[in-house]
Amino acid sequence: MFVQYKTVKIYGIDIFYREAGDRSNPTILLLHGFPSSSHMYRNLITELMDEYHIIAPDYPGFGNTDQPSMDDFKYSFDSFAHLINEFVESINLEKYSIYVHDYGAPVGFRLATKHPERIQAIITQNGNAYEEGLMPAWDPIRSYWEDPSEENKNNLKSLLSADFTKYQYTDGTRNPDRISPDAWNMDQFVLDRPGNNDIQLALYYDYRNNLTLYPKWQEFFRTYQPPTLVVWGKNDMFFGPEGALAYQNDIKDCEVHLLNTGHFPLEEDLETSAFLIKQFLRDRLN
Repeated sequence: MFVQYKTVKIYGIDIFYREAGDRSNPTILLLHGFPSSSHMYRNLITELMDEYHIIAPDYPGFGNTDQPSMDDFKYSFDSFAHLINEFVESINLEKYSIYVHDYGAPVGFRLATKHPERIQAIITQNGNAYEEGLMPAWDPIRSYWEDPSEENKNNLKSLLSADFTKYQYTDGTRNPDRISPDAWNMDQFVLDRPGNNDIQLALYYDYRNNLTLYPKWQEFFRTYQPPTLVVWGKNDMFFGPEGALAYQNDIKDCEVHLLNTGHFPLEEDLETSAFLIKQFLRDRLN
């Protein structure tokens, strides 16, 4: 059993993705967050591929996928979701579970509301869909939403620095010295590419549109009742545990686990996360 590294062209953009496992097994679509890529799933994939078919793409401007110019591609969550939907169809995924982290939630929940018949289960790891999950760390970004001035825009540039990228991985962890620097160095390599700062700032600004869709996503949860596993780093500076617990308000079959770690639980609690995912899906998909 091995991981394959593939590329498929969608609308002229080379979309990189990782694939592993037998296609006859249930599929899990892994949707990454900021500032990462499918690289954040490098270890989870090997934990899950014996029982599941795994697909993990990179969005444009992230990881190993192309970075088209902002003149050629609109960097928004609507665009990402549309592109990933086309990607899913191009590789013939008819039914799958979605695993969403951070930015993966607004991408994945757009896919789910567009094609609810495809969604077998949801795994959310610090992937937010509720206002109560947004922590004070969002305040500078909220200021930018309210007043997209150059001053407020410039205030966000520190969020793209190497120091802050590392901080996102280590903040809230029990043992910061056990978090591999490969993770933040890989992310920063992409953030430092020419033009990427402007892409990320555009996505910060567009994130406000996700909040307006929260009621729609919550209605999807109530209507379709997808089995949902919430495995959440409770010390996340961006998405607090209130956002994790809120899923239980709308979904009957919702299992919540709050882990004593930060924004990237897989870096510190890989084995626990993989065990919970396997246990949860085994009871519901087999």
